[in-house]
Amino acid sequence: MTKIIMLASAYLRQAYSRLKDAKDALNDKNYPYALRLSQEAVELSLKASLRLVGIEYPKVHDVSDILLDVGDRFPKWFMSELRFLAKASYILASKREIAFYGGEEELLSPDELIDRNEGKEAVEMAEKVYTLCKKFLDEIKEKSKA
Repeated sequence: MTKIIMLASAYLRQAYSRLKDAKDALNDKNYPYALRLSQEAVELSLKASLRLVGIEYPKVHDVSDILLDVGDRFPKWFMSELRFLAKASYILASKREIAFYGGEEELLSPDELIDRNEGKEAVEMAEKVYTLCKKFLDEIKEKSKA
């Protein structure tokens, strides 16, 4: 297994752990934390996929722009999901700070700003992103064996 595949596998292992914890947070009604962990799972999953196609991603939380710019490096089935993947990255990264700190200027806690629907939607997006990126990694692993 190449170093890139090993690195991508490690990122996806970390993403999976965050996704599991996000589901637990959702069940515990800790919706901001569920969103935050979902964002991290999406970020790690997408960065793993970018690594697999030889892209040194920017050191930012939202990789939607770079993902769309290099979409032609991915298989067709993955390319057909790029709009969703980019949207998930953008939406969750834009809510990351609020989920962590709330609205500090208005003295609003994260719990006041992130509700159950947002937490649930974040977990669902993260689950789909992870599943797609894991499928891509598995394909690459299978090809590297041949």
